[in-house]
Formats: sequence, C-alpha cells, structure tokens
Amino acid sequence: MGTTRTRRPPTPVVAERARSLVSRGGRAALVGTGEPEPCTPLMHHTWPDGTTDLLLPDDHRVREQARRSADGVPVMLELTGSTPVPLPEPVRELLWLLGRLHEPDPGTGRERALRLAEKAPHPNLLDAGRGATMLRLHPSSAVYSDAEGCAPVSPAELAAAEPDPFCRVEQPWLEHLDQAHPEMLCALRRHLPHGLRGIDGRIRPIGVDRCGLRVRVPAPGGGTQDVRLAFSAEATTPAELQHRFAELVGCPVLHEPEG
Repeated sequence: MGTTRTRRPPTPVVAERARSLVSRGGRAALVGTGEPEPCTPLMHHTWPDGTTDLLLPDDHRVREQARRSADGVPVMLELTGSTPVPLPEPVRELLWLLGRLHEPDPGTGRERALRLAEKAPHPNLLDAGRGATMLRLHPSSAVYSDAEGCAPVSPAELAAAEPDPFCRVEQPWLEHLDQAHPEMLCALRRHLPHGLRGIDGRIRPIGVDRCGLRVRVPAPGGGTQDVRLAFSAEATTPAELQHRFAELVGCPVLHEPEG
C-alpha cells in the first residue's frame, strides 16, 4: 500500500499577505517625489483597497504640488512591515502603492480627519487644519514583496482579500516566544533545510500566519535567511495555532502570556 501524505497548507496568497500588512499599519513614506529624502507623513491610514489618507505639513513641497494640481500628483507610497522582534535588519515586507495624491476641499479634509479620529486615533490629527493638511492617495496599482516573492496586486484584489486571522496578535505572541522560550525555537532546527541545520546561531521568529511560522536563521557564509515552516494544517483560531506550533516543536502546547 502507498504512503498517505499529509497535505501541507499553502502559503497565503500575495493579496492576503498585502492586506495583512495594511491591517497592521506599518511605516509609510512617499518615495520618488524629487526630494533628497523620502517624505514621512505626520500620520497615515491605509484603507482595505489601498486608498490612503496622509497628513502633511502645509509647507511641504508635495502638499503644495497636490494643492495646485487638478488631477493629483503621481506618487508612490511605500509601506514597510517590520519584524516583531528586534533584529539588525528589521524589514520583512514591503507594499508599494502607486497612484495620484489629491488634496480635498477643506470641509472634506476635516470630515476625513474626524472619521480617522474614530477609526484610527492619532495625536497628530489635532494638527489637521492647523498647520497640516489631510491628503488622499488613490492607488492605481500595487506591488508586494517579502522573502517569499514579489508580485503585483490590484486595489480590487487587495480590498477583496481577508487579512490573516493572527496579523494583529502575532507581535506579542512572537515577542513572548522569543524572550521566554528559546528552547522551543531551538527545537525548530530539525525542520530547517539541511544546509541550515548545522549553523550556529539563534533562530528568531519573524512572523506567523494561518499557514505556518516564519523564522530568520544564520546562513552559510554569514548573513541570514528567512524560512517558512509550514503547519500540518491551517490554523484559524488561537487554540489551533497553539496546537500547530506544538506539533512543530514536539512539546506540550505553549500557553499565551498572562495579561
């Protein structure tokens, strides 16, 4: 009789990974504006389809360009997702939103600022209309990149995708794992590709989703490499996540930190 193979869950599709980054927030910067450095907004909020509200100082050159342009200014917004634990190279994923930046009329700008104050409170929203202006980026296309690949994703695909069920809780969970359970991370070494198993150095958790755990490990010749360790089956609840991780480690279920 043939051996029955356990079906591994797939890697989340690009749109889902991008939508998870949008849901977490991430750092934002307008790039390619002609300025010597990227333009970091005073605050930003990206909606599910990639449409992004940004608060810029009134005297910023990009804001002046948007104010004078009837059709908006072509820009690229870079959203950066960082590792949940401190690392020398913390960037783990990027989403580039390409589109046009518009300045609404003052009334619409104030309305958006009030809406954001309820949806995503930020102290800099108090500056809207008082030395800063709310602008909106309408994306026409987007590109997502991480260690597993780089691919385009449309605003429609981004809006239709569901964020990973653990995208908002992975940081405290992985911080606890990294700080309190290094022995469990060490136990994951047996799942690494053969060329990485014998290299000394810490295994650091850099992400978790419904399909698996992502770790950063020392690579041959120096440097590091990001590796996905797939779960035996998809996890959809915190309890299932704990059990899938316990299967990888080969030990009792890791309990969440109290408080």
